[in-house]
Amino acid sequence: MERPTDRAAAADHPVYRGPGAVAGIQLAHAGRKASTHRPWIGKHGSVKPEDGGWVPVGPSPIAFDPQHTQPKPLDEAQIRQVTADFVAAAKRALTAGFEVVEIHAAHGYLLHQFLSPISNQRQDQYGGSFENRIRLVLEVTRAVREVWPQELPLFVRVSATDWVEDGWNPDETVELARRLKDLGVDLIDVSSGGTAANAEIPTGPGYQTRFAERVRKESGIATGTVGMITEPAQAEHILRTCQADIIFLARELLRDPYWPLHADDDLGGRQATWPAQYQRATHRDQPIHESDLRD
Repeated sequence: MERPTDRAAAADHPVYRGPGAVAGIQLAHAGRKASTHRPWIGKHGSVKPEDGGWVPVGPSPIAFDPQHTQPKPLDEAQIRQVTADFVAAAKRALTAGFEVVEIHAAHGYLLHQFLSPISNQRQDQYGGSFENRIRLVLEVTRAVREVWPQELPLFVRVSATDWVEDGWNPDETVELARRLKDLGVDLIDVSSGGTAANAEIPTGPGYQTRFAERVRKESGIATGTVGMITEPAQAEHILRTCQADIIFLARELLRDPYWPLHADDDLGGRQATWPAQYQRATHRDQPIHESDLRD
């Protein structure tokens, strides 16, 4: 299929690249986890329709937990519309100037809900067997790859395990990653959990990295790892020992937006490219000049 011409228009879009930075976007559908309270207001569960919420959708009429509304199962026409909506979102992202797209199929959101037998108990071509449960993820990925330029990266985020018996598991993740690689996916962003409210997750520094390492080695595709990676030496060790190809930082960057600059300094590499306006602050041992004291 011929690539869209939107890229030519996007080239004129004023995208900030800074010192080597590009913009990426994550495309997701919350499925049965939609219509919920904002997490920072201290409430859990669904916002009811009478309070301004709506009835969410999912693969099967199974609520995430007793505080969440039972979703309405999607029929096959609605499933096709989900794929079309992901494609439309990818096209908008391209026009807006984003240069990386990640399809979110993890953390108990809609695509993950189809993958997991915990949330997917359908009896049609989208449920039951492994081949059927992965069908929607493959359809969405294939369709997005057709409209997303080959020269731009396409990532897929997955939960490697549901952390419960009879849930989605690492063996299935490895096989799914092989299929996604064949569809032109460039990297698998390996996380975990999110579908089972009762899951007991043994968290700790880098607790999900072993899943990324396994996917990388057994599926032959680049991986990213995430989860309680907070120290520069820890991140560097993961990369140097080929456990993953990329480190994803989330909460640590919320705590410290300058973490990459501090990490580069701590590791002694001095490879990071600082914004020009910050050059005078790159190293603490630099002498203070008169120009540093100007307003």
